[in-house]
Parts: sequence; structure tokens; C-alpha cells
Amino acid sequence: MGTAAAGGGCGGCRWLPWLGLCFWAVGAAAARGADNGEVLPDSIPSAPGTLPHFIEEPEDAYIIKSNPIALRCKARPAMQIFFKCNGEWVHQNEHISEESLDESSGLKVREVFINVTRQQVEDFHGPEDYWCQCVAWSHLGTSKSRKASVRIAYLRKNFEQDPQGREVPIEGMIVLHCRPPEGVPAAEVEWLKNEEPIDSEQDENIDTRADHNLIIRQARLSDSGNYTCMAANIVAKRRSLSATVVVYVDGSWGVWSEWSVCSPECEHLRIRECTAPAPRNGGKFCEGLSQESENCTDGLCILGIENASDIALYSGLGAAVVAVAVLVIGVTLYRRSHSDYGVDVIDSSALTGGFQTFNFKTVRQGNSLLLNPAMQPDLTVSRTYSGPICLQDPLDKELMTESSLFNPLSDIKVKVQSSFMVSLGVPERAEYHGKNHSGTFPHGNNRGFSTMHPRNKPPYIQNLSSLPTRTELRTTGVFGHLGGRLVMPNTGVSLLIPHGAIPEENSWEIYMSINQGEPSLQSDGSEVLLSPEVTCGPPDMLVTTPFALTIPHCADVSSEHWNIHLKKRTQQGKWEEVMSVEDESTSCYCLLDPFACHVLLDSFGTYALTGEPITDCAVKQLKVAVFGCMSCNSLDYNLRVYCVDNTPCAFQEVVSDERHQGGQLLEEPKLLHFKGNTFSLQISVLDIPPFLWRIKPFTACQEVPFSRVWSSNRQPLHCAFSLERYTPTTTQLSCKICIRQLKGHEQILQVQTSILESERETITFFAQEDSTFPAQTGPKAFKIPYSIRQRICATFDTPNAKGKDWQMLAQKNSINRNLSYFATQSSPSAVILNLWEARHQQDGDLDSLACALEEIGRTHTKLSNITESQLDEADFNYSRQNGL
Repeated sequence: MGTAAAGGGCGGCRWLPWLGLCFWAVGAAAARGADNGEVLPDSIPSAPGTLPHFIEEPEDAYIIKSNPIALRCKARPAMQIFFKCNGEWVHQNEHISEESLDESSGLKVREVFINVTRQQVEDFHGPEDYWCQCVAWSHLGTSKSRKASVRIAYLRKNFEQDPQGREVPIEGMIVLHCRPPEGVPAAEVEWLKNEEPIDSEQDENIDTRADHNLIIRQARLSDSGNYTCMAANIVAKRRSLSATVVVYVDGSWGVWSEWSVCSPECEHLRIRECTAPAPRNGGKFCEGLSQESENCTDGLCILGIENASDIALYSGLGAAVVAVAVLVIGVTLYRRSHSDYGVDVIDSSALTGGFQTFNFKTVRQGNSLLLNPAMQPDLTVSRTYSGPICLQDPLDKELMTESSLFNPLSDIKVKVQSSFMVSLGVPERAEYHGKNHSGTFPHGNNRGFSTMHPRNKPPYIQNLSSLPTRTELRTTGVFGHLGGRLVMPNTGVSLLIPHGAIPEENSWEIYMSINQGEPSLQSDGSEVLLSPEVTCGPPDMLVTTPFALTIPHCADVSSEHWNIHLKKRTQQGKWEEVMSVEDESTSCYCLLDPFACHVLLDSFGTYALTGEPITDCAVKQLKVAVFGCMSCNSLDYNLRVYCVDNTPCAFQEVVSDERHQGGQLLEEPKLLHFKGNTFSLQISVLDIPPFLWRIKPFTACQEVPFSRVWSSNRQPLHCAFSLERYTPTTTQLSCKICIRQLKGHEQILQVQTSILESERETITFFAQEDSTFPAQTGPKAFKIPYSIRQRICATFDTPNAKGKDWQMLAQKNSINRNLSYFATQSSPSAVILNLWEARHQQDGDLDSLACALEEIGRTHTKLSNITESQLDEADFNYSRQNGL
């Protein structure tokens, strides 16, 4: 029960430890000794007997408002009992003592009371709570009681989080969050529905255990109502704001009616009504068409011509069309007979390769340096269009012969110059299994060209030799019960298979690939693709615990400006939404970091992230970089400025292209925030050294429409500039590349390089490899040794009344939402640690995890300082190799 100390006589007197003096009898002098504040020892000299045994010990207590609390002790046999608070003896005058005799044993029983006031507790400033304990004396020695803490009770008024109203479809999940006000002792939470208490034990569909949240697994119509979170402790009771929950039935249209009789206009109609069910109680009306019409003669219906005047009118129009066509053909043949190409070629380099541009010039005055490529020239009037034309997607252009390419446009004089903005395709690249695919870049004079006119797009030239035949990046590994990690180097894509996810004695060849062709996910409306399409498989593989898939994204994460969704491709090739990253779900979990999204899943397939901008302040992160190489003409030097989504795999695609073309990175890539404000992007070459270099007129600044940049996930978007030296002796080039969005941000790339490879300083494409080996299996694939992981799970999976359980482990690791997902797992702590492993595959910051555990109070030593005796041999060797 307590500790005891024994002693002998003191010169024939009785030692009174609570007074600090030796007396034959307790008298006035004894009281003076206590008043002088002498130290009271913990033991006394006494005759043989029985140590005191506590019948009642002081209990933890809370001071409510200004009312003092009473602490009591009862022990037998006890000559005296005194209280010691915060290490100091309480004065004897503050004790109230009662003495009685235990009839069954004949031993003396003593009971003592003291009062503790609010002022005493407030005046105490120590490393721990205010505490008191009893010390009881008998002839044999002393016994000490437990320490009882005394705290001032309170309950703040405002909830840390009030529940929010929601509208959910029937059978959907409802999660109402509630974080009660701070208080001592911690508040108990109770939920009310329409002012009536909710008993989750009586309804298996309702769970109120997950961190004070109310979870309704499958919403019923009867679950609609006003929900209130009630928090109470011994001091007060608080009510949250009420949250209105509406459970609705998602209605549809009735069956289409039969088609009506064919009308004189050769159309028939059918209708349907919103009656399945009809909207009630303020429900919304059905979306879609209520009436539909179509041609009822399969397009063969011809309206009658009523009179001869109509016939004459149509005949005249037909004759006019034929006459205009003959005139155009005649003019074309005449111009071809007077020119080899039908154009005025002012730069021979236009026919020998490189990047080309169109300049449309007429006699109007003005200096239009930039042309919005989305505009089509008006062929009916004389206008001026001057500047480079920039497109991104050349794959849907119509092929034309060289002669038809240079057919003149009406009233327009076409001049072909070098250096224009073009989006090239990407040559084939090597897989991670050693299958090399060749890719070439044209250098000869035999050129194939294509041009594009349909769908209201501007004229465009594309070198067909650079059109890609793309492949996918792919890697594989064989995994078993011990799990492991599959990494696609330099792409930011990885897959974590937890220990035990695959049953024992089983093994699977797991693959992962990135689609680098045309995305199969076609964006709807304002939705844009924010990540690569990542496939992991085999699709028929089953896991016993969720695996973690890490996908990079290019969104500047903010719930105020973006609505980001995780989508999965079905076996039929269609894309379906899995969840919004802000939604509550028990089927999967999404954790959005600034540059990547970590997804916990239980099924393999093809996944991607899409974003729907909520405001014009939504930002995509672009990586801008400049590459350079010598052209076929020894005096020319080509600059290519790339603006791609800020994902490692997108930039790796650029690097692969430039390696095939002989390009060199001239400056460290930089980050550009591109706003969704519909304003275009301008790229300019500035500060070119005069008398050493020159750039063709009207090509120093190029402009890219907003839509091409905002949806630039199909092919790497870049602008090309051609600079010419005045003399071959010039080998140094210095200039600035300015990339700016109108009414947005800008970045400056400083080019300072030698055009000679022997003198050029090499800039590495990537700072470091993600992994030397794409597939890692067993303990080496994980940052947390398995024995330590097991110890953490065993500790935090156990419920704790003080809240020190897996929910606090999640909170300390910045996992604050959708905790209901972890509540459904057999080991919530293990899933949380899997997510930690996915987030920290680069740094493996075990110190931060140890600090989080120390804050919770579950551990007092860092994982990096664990002794050898605490680990088995395998984990110890692994820890030493990784610097733990």
C-alpha cells in the first residue's frame, strides 16, 4: 500500500515527526516547533508493532468555481496522520482529525480531513498538477498513501468544431464532426436528434465512438432532422450549433412516351415527365431534357418547293457558287505559273528545317507583334496578322503535299520565316526492362509537312518526323507476405505493399505503369487532369490490408479554390469518380500533400486525379525550363522553352525528348504558378548581346492561349526560338527568358552558356534518383523496423480513456479528416503507419515520428536511440545500415 520506515528511541523521549521535536508529551513547546517550520522526517523511532494500513486514501478532485474541496485519509493502526502537499507538510492547524477503535481487531483507527482552496491551487506553479498525499505513523514506522491531484474544473463556451449540415442521397454515408470545448475534466459528448438523445447501442447503423463524431453508415429517410452535439462535465453543459441533415431520394425521369406522328417538317417528338418520384418537400426538379425530337425519315425528307420563283432563286445561287469556284482555280493556276512555290520565301532556312512560322501581312498600318492563335484571319477584308503561331496537339492535322501546303490564301501574302512556336511530339522511350526503342530527330532536307484547317484552328506546320509513337513507362516486381515497395524512378509514382497484405506462401508479380500517350480520361467542362494516369495490377489480385499508391499532381492545393477528385477507369474504358479528396469514405482514403496524393486502396486498377477550379484563383504549378542545341546551320543556335505540369514524370518526358534531339539544359528549372483566370502565357527572349547575336524580327515574343496551357497534359508544350551569330568566333551566349502570365506570375530564366559542348557546364536533369532498384521487398523496403512497428500498433490499437490511442497517433501525423476510414480497419495504427511510410519514402524521418510519440506520452526515447537488446538481429542490422 505504501512505504515504511522503522527507527529506535530518542533519549527516552518520543519523536514527533510532524512537529520536528523530541518530547515526553505533546505540549505547547511542540506547537512552537511546528510554527518555526522545521522539516518533518518520513520515519520515527518507535516500538515494535504493526505498520499503518490505509482504509481510505485521498482521491483526485476538481475545484468547481470557488468552492474548496475536502481530501480525507483513514488508516489503522495510526497514532497520527498528516497531509503533505506538493512536497511540503500541511500545518497541523489545518487538519481535522477523528479517532475511533476497530472493534474486530482492537486497533486504533484515525481519519483526517483537510480543505484545499482555489487560491492555493492557482498560487501553485510547478511542473505537475497540485497534489497531496497522507503519511500515517504507528509504533513500527510510516506508510504513505497515493498522490491525489487537485485541479480547477472548467468548460469553455465555444466548440472547437461544430457539426455542419449536409444533404446526402439515401443509403449514403453521413459523418457529422464534433470537437467539444476544451475542459477539465474532458467533456462527455452526447448527440441529440430533434432534441432527443441518440442511443447508438440501440441502432447498429449509428456509431458515435469515433472521436466524438456521429457516423450514420447508410442514410435512411428517417435520419433527416436537426442534429446537436452536447458536451458536459462536472462544471457545465454546452450545446453546439444545430446541423440540418437532409436525406433525399435521387429521382429520375419517367419512361419516354411513344414517338408522335411525323410532322410536315419531317420531325417527330416524344416527352417524359419527372415522376419517379416527383419532387416533394422542396426537392429539386430532374435534370435533363423533358422533350426530344429527331428526323423521322432517316434524313431523306426533302421539303417541297412551292413555286417557280423558288426554283429560279436556287438555280441562281448554284450558278454563282460555280462561277466563284472557277475564278479561284484560275487565280491559283496563274500564281503557280509565276512562282515556284506560290509564296515569297525571305529566308532559305525555312526550307531546310528547324521551326517555322507564318506571318500574314497586308497594307494596313500598325505593329501587331503578337497574334492570338485562336483567331482566324478574315479573308474578306485586308488585315494584318504578324507573329508566331503556337499549337500543342498536332496529331489530328490533315496531311498535305508540299505543293498544296503553299497554296496562297485569298488576299494574304504569306512569308515563311525560321523560328516559330510548335509543340512537338515525343519520340519513343525505353521501358525499365531494357527494351530500347529508337527515336530520331530530322536533320535532312527531305521534309514531310502537315497543315490543319478544320474546326476553326489556325494554319499550322508540323514536321512529321517528330510525331511520336509513344509507349508507357512500366516496372514490375515480385512480392510476397513480407510486402515491399515498387518505385518508378524520377516520376514521383510509387506503390507500397504492407507487410501481411499478401497471404503467406503466396507471391504475385505486381506491375505499375504510367500512360504517356493520349490520356484516356477526357475532361468534362472546366475539369482538368492534374496527374498522370497510373495503372497498377494485376487487377484480380486481392489484399488483406490496404496498399498505398502515391501519385504526383500539379495543383497548388487549396480546398477554397480546387475540388479535387480521384477517378478510376472501368473495364469498359470509362472513368468513374471514386471520391472527392474532401469527402468522408470507408472504401478508400486520400491524403493530399503539396506535390503528391497518397491513396489507400484495396483494389488495383488505373487511377488519376482531376481538378475542378472553384474560383479564378485556382493555380496549376508549371515547371519551366530552357534547352539549347546547335542547328544544321552552323551559325544558328536553337532555344526551346518548355512549360509543363509540375510533376516529375512530365519533366522526365521532356528530358527524354531533349536527349534524342541533342539538347542541353541551360538553367535550373523553375516553378511558375499559372492561375485559372483565362489569361494567356507570354514567352520572351530578352537582353540578347548586340553585335554578337540576333533574333528574327517579330519572333522574340510568343504567346500561348490560356486553354493550351491549362489543359497541357497531352504533350509537352514548348516554344522555339532561333538565334543567329554574326560570326563563327562567337561561342558565348547570354540572355534572359521571361515567362509570364498576363495578370499573373512570371519567372526569369537566366541563360549563360557556351555553345561549344567542350566548354559547356553540365546541369543535371534530376537532383537524385528515387531508388536505385525499382522493386524493394521485405524489411529493407520500410523505414520503420518491423518489431518497432508491432510495438506501436499493440500500444495504440488499444482503447484508452485519456484519448491516447490511434486517433491521437493520426492527429500527431497531420491526419485530421475521414477518421471513420481507419475505424473500420482491423488495426487502425498499422494503416496510419503505412500512410506514414508512403509520405516519407524519401526522407525516412524517424525522428519526427519519435517526437510525435513523445508528445503523446507513449514513449520517451527516439526510435533512433533504441538499444540492440530491444531489436531482433534482422531489425538491428537494418537500423545500422540506415543510420538509425
